[in-house]
Amino acid sequence: MALFFRLRRALSIQVNTIRNMDSFASCPLCHLTLSQSQLQRHANSHFEGEEEEEEDEQFTRDLELAQQLALEESSHFATTTTTTTTTTAASSDEKVSCLIALQARSSCYQVKVESGGGLMALLRKCLELDTKNSCTSTVLLSGYVDHYQTLPSEDGGWGCGWRNIQMLSSYLLSCRPDAQQVLFGGSGFVPDIPYLQRWLEIAWENGFDTYGAQHFNHSLYGSKNWIGTTECAALFRSFGLWARIVDFGPNELKPHFLSVPGAHVSSPNVRIKRKAFQIYGPMDRYLTSRNHDVSQPDPSASDNTKCSTSPLAILLDWVWNYFSDGSSTASAHHSRVIVTDKAPLYFQHDGHSRTVVGIEVNHQLKGKLRYNLLILDPGHRTAALERSLKEYVGWKKLIKRGVHTLRKPQYQLCYIDPGLASREEIEKLKTIDSTFIEF
Repeated sequence: MALFFRLRRALSIQVNTIRNMDSFASCPLCHLTLSQSQLQRHANSHFEGEEEEEEDEQFTRDLELAQQLALEESSHFATTTTTTTTTTAASSDEKVSCLIALQARSSCYQVKVESGGGLMALLRKCLELDTKNSCTSTVLLSGYVDHYQTLPSEDGGWGCGWRNIQMLSSYLLSCRPDAQQVLFGGSGFVPDIPYLQRWLEIAWENGFDTYGAQHFNHSLYGSKNWIGTTECAALFRSFGLWARIVDFGPNELKPHFLSVPGAHVSSPNVRIKRKAFQIYGPMDRYLTSRNHDVSQPDPSASDNTKCSTSPLAILLDWVWNYFSDGSSTASAHHSRVIVTDKAPLYFQHDGHSRTVVGIEVNHQLKGKLRYNLLILDPGHRTAALERSLKEYVGWKKLIKRGVHTLRKPQYQLCYIDPGLASREEIEKLKTIDSTFIEF
C-alpha cells in the first residue's frame, strides 16, 4: 500500500507542475487532455486495483518512464517548459519499455462463430457454398484475420492505413508464433492507433525509413495524417519482419519512376531506381514524393503466370502467385477453398487502402482466367459484413473485386514474407525499397 501512495504522490507533484502552466493538462500516463478539475481523479484511476505487493524495482522504473513519457515533446504544452530537455535523455529501450507497459488494446467488433475462426470462417463457408455451384472456381485464403473498421468519431477519413495495419497484425498474432513474440513488445494484442503511431515513431528513431521520418517531421502521435505502404513496411520491419513493397503502374509512367536508362521492369530480377512523381491525395508518399533511389529484385516473375488481355490482370496474376506459393495446386481440384499460410496484403491506391485476404480464380473458355480479389475494407461496418455472410446475402458486393473495379493508374501492395530477420539483416531493412512492375 505504501508503494501505491508513493506513486500517487509522485503523480500529484507532476500534475500540480502541469496545472500551473495552463487550464488544461495532459495525463502523464495516457496523454489524454483534461481540465484541471478532472486531471487528478483521472490520473488516480490508472492505479485503482493495483496489487499492493508490486515490486519496488518495477515501481521505480515505471514511475521514471511515466514521467519521461509525460514530458515528451509531442504533448502540446511540453514545449513551454524547460523540463522538456530531460526527454532527450530517455533511451530507445526505455521508451519501448514504457510503451509496452502503457499501450492499450484496440477495440474490435468480435464476430462470434460456434466453431471458431471469426469473420474468415464465415467467409470460407460462403465461398465453399459458392464454389460448390461452379466446378471451375478455386479460392486461396489467408488464415485468421480480424476486421478493423474506421470509426467516424475517431479516424474517419484518414485512418484506413492504420486499420489495415491492425488487420495484418491480427493475422500475424494469430498465425505466426514467431511474430507474436516480437510484435508490440510481445504484448499479444493489437494496439490502438495512437500506440501504433508511437511504435512507428520509435522505428524512425531507430533509423527505419529516414525519408519518411523527415516527411512527417519525426512525429505522428495524435495526428490525422494519412499513411501508406511505406509506413506499414517500416513499422513491421522494425520488429524484424520481412515486409516488402511492390508498385504497379502503366508504361506511360515509366519515365517518372526509372532513372536507369533502358531498364525493363517486367524482366525477371531487374534492379531499378525510381524518382518522385506528384499525385494529390492519400496515395502513399513513397510513390509520389520521394526523391531517393530504391532497388529490389523482382520477386513476382513466374514462368507459369498467365495474363489475360487486361493490363491490370498483371496485378491479379501477381496476387494469385503470391497466395499459391507453397500451396498444392493439385489439391485445389479436391478442395476448392484452400486456406494458405500467406499473410494478407496491404492494398494501396490513390484515395484509399484495403486488405486483401485472398483471391478467387474462375477458369473460362480457351484457357482464360478471371480473378476476383477478396478484400476487407476498413470503410465497411464489421457488423454489416457479419450479417451479410451469415445470411448469405450481399456478401459478394462487399468482398469480391474483379479486374473491372481496378480503375486507378497506380497500385501498391505491401506483403510480409515468412521468418524473422537477424540483427545484421535488420540493419539492411532500415532502407525501404520497392519493386516496380509495369502494367
